[in-house]
Amino acid sequence: QVQLVESGGGLVQAGGSLRLSCAASGLTFSTYAMGWFRQAPGKEREFVSAISWSGYTTNYADSVKGRFTISRDNAKNTAYLQMNSLKPEDTAVYYCAAAQGGNYIGNHPPMYNYWGQGTQVTVSS
Repeated sequence: QVQLVESGGGLVQAGGSLRLSCAASGLTFSTYAMGWFRQAPGKEREFVSAISWSGYTTNYADSVKGRFTISRDNAKNTAYLQMNSLKPEDTAVYYCAAAQGGNYIGNHPPMYNYWGQGTQVTVSS
């Protein structure tokens, strides 16, 4: 079955960096677009970033633009989210998701077919 497993979360001070990874199995990874979402306590899940199957097109939420970078390695079936200049408001559980529409890089959660279990990111002030 399809599995998406996030890793790389943790506790970091404001201004620090983290790199999240999403390892995929059970699907033809290179044909799926990949997205990252996050959910803070008491808030709805929100879009963070997405990347097309080829890696040539990306999309970012305004709140992370210029600080986060999404990438993928199709040979390793893994997507990444490099997070720099972290702020306390970035604290959330981060989820990766896979969309069968390989060119879909939008922010609509129902367009993503598979989801990981999430990894906690906590940014202290």
